[in-house]
Amino acid sequence: MILEKGRPLTEEGRQEREMRTYDFLDQTGVEYFRVDHEAAFTMEVCGEIDKAMGASMCKNLFLCNRQKTEFYLLLMPGDKTFKTKELSNQTGSARLSFAAAEDMEKYLDISPGSVSILGLMNDKENAVRLLVDEDILKEEYLGCHPCVNTSSLRIRTKDVFDVVLKALRHEMTVVKLTGR
Repeated sequence: MILEKGRPLTEEGRQEREMRTYDFLDQTGVEYFRVDHEAAFTMEVCGEIDKAMGASMCKNLFLCNRQKTEFYLLLMPGDKTFKTKELSNQTGSARLSFAAAEDMEKYLDISPGSVSILGLMNDKENAVRLLVDEDILKEEYLGCHPCVNTSSLRIRTKDVFDVVLKALRHEMTVVKLTGR
């Protein structure tokens, strides 16, 4: 795995949603670095990617309430354990669970294993509420996927939340998860 600056030199073998992500990032003027790799489906594989990137991949969870009327994208450190009750208390939404793959595709144009804050660029109606664990904001870099799980990006955390989030036209709610 090699850390490279910016978008791939060619679109060959790349999905359209991935290339749209690079277009979006380039329009924001934010500097980013990319590592291409085999599909990352586990936090163990993400650990290897972390080493190549020099940043930690954050855990991205796509959640919904029981009625499937409210959707959430939660960003949290990969080493924390997700506790539904802890988050439900902070969001005022009882019975949070993982949203269906169809909803992920519908709202974020992302498939399971590729969830990323960058998927919010496809949520034009702001149907998804962004929740960010406070510990994510303390990191120098944020590691995320460009809407596919065969590449990973390293972006300055400050740029993600000051520049990218503004361009996404989304707001975030900061939550505190203990992981216990």
